[in-house]
Amino acid sequence: MSLLARPLRAAVCSLLVLAGCAAVSPSAAGASPGCAPGGREVRYVVAFDRGTPESSARQQTSAGCGQLVGYYPQISVAVVTSADRAFADRLGPERAFSAQATRTAAEQPGAAAQPARASLPLSDPARVPAADLSSQQWDMNLINAPAAHQVTGGSRSVVVGVLDSGVDPKHPDLAAAIDPDDSAGCLTGVPDPGPAAWQPTTSAHGTHVAGIIAAADDGKGVTGVAPGVRIASVKVIDDRGYADPEAAVCGIMWSAARHLPVANSSWFVNPWSLSCVRGNDRGVVHEVLARAVEYATSQGTLNVAAATNEAVDLTPSARSGAPSAAGKCEALPAGLRDVVTASAISPERVKSGYSSYGLGVVDVTAPGGDDDRCVVSTVPGGYAPMCGTSMAAPHAAGVLALLKSVHPAWTAAELRRALDSRATPMPCPDNYDLTGDGAQDAYCSGYDGYNGFYGHGLVDARTAVASAQTGLPSPAR
Repeated sequence: MSLLARPLRAAVCSLLVLAGCAAVSPSAAGASPGCAPGGREVRYVVAFDRGTPESSARQQTSAGCGQLVGYYPQISVAVVTSADRAFADRLGPERAFSAQATRTAAEQPGAAAQPARASLPLSDPARVPAADLSSQQWDMNLINAPAAHQVTGGSRSVVVGVLDSGVDPKHPDLAAAIDPDDSAGCLTGVPDPGPAAWQPTTSAHGTHVAGIIAAADDGKGVTGVAPGVRIASVKVIDDRGYADPEAAVCGIMWSAARHLPVANSSWFVNPWSLSCVRGNDRGVVHEVLARAVEYATSQGTLNVAAATNEAVDLTPSARSGAPSAAGKCEALPAGLRDVVTASAISPERVKSGYSSYGLGVVDVTAPGGDDDRCVVSTVPGGYAPMCGTSMAAPHAAGVLALLKSVHPAWTAAELRRALDSRATPMPCPDNYDLTGDGAQDAYCSGYDGYNGFYGHGLVDARTAVASAQTGLPSPAR
């Protein structure tokens, strides 16, 4: 966590405590004798034993030559900084992990530094095109969003967390939807509610995702799945495109603390190029994310995640406290059991070639696009098409927001059951040869009502909210 100006520290720390993370003063712990702080200071996420008090976590961190900068007592997970290269070994590699250190170690000696991304100015509302782009929104027609809007466009009492690269608060299709009080930056692992911390800087990704969920229904630009709900920008993706585990934990815990009923995570935890489990370091990442998601679900926050764009067969992740399956591909957070995971389909209602899949991982499917037919949504300064499971997940999050709008008393479990049961079932394709070379590009397992490509089926906004008018039964409690 960046050092706070002394006059502001007390006020900001009180906000962090409300977010479930105790901010720790740099003077709270001194380095132990024998420490060798000769390296670059990097951030670690540390999984302590359940029930570990913050004072004990601080003592153990100090003894290991680190400094506790944030602590989530509900799940006993800490954010730590250390310049001692042996810090993880001192605490145990099964407990401490640094994405920053892992990336540094993977860099080739003498390799050119990764070029910085260009800064991304926020929208100038006067320059954003006002043309109606609804005719390009094949995705909204595919999930029957326009028909759902005849029932409801969503309630402003519903706030959806967009855990992403930041959302442009000046875009005219999103300005009325942004909820600054529930927004925060989480890149340090500790929530910062200042606007500069949660606004986008180099990536349009978060603004695009937000528009799919809640772009205004005003006859201009695009319209989201739930144009009447609000959006909390929770920044967890940094300027290089990384979602580090401490940022992910922070975003999930912030969403729970702010009582957001739905949170969207269109990313998977870096720094690995493939989301396949190998070694203890990934066990730490699995453990801290599993704890955070399970806690958030217990507090009423339902997390929606993208299945990733790696076209791999994913395996379900174990719950916290249990080891991950060795040698299997595990997307985090998508593989976690309490997460609603969305695969992507093309306009032809076929799994997009890039979309990962997996029986027991994918819950539903939604439009993500393919080839030259992507999903059009908001970006700083205007509108643009993007393809990916990143686009599929917010369609599901938007439908859940509509469900919460018409059934405000429903729990996370009830929302999930309704989303699943009111999706349109999609059977495995008879022939999944996208390249036409005679070989199957992926293998779908399961049955018509539930399979590894499409889960319970295509999300359907109209059917999801139809019970408000037609009396469709509520999901079983």
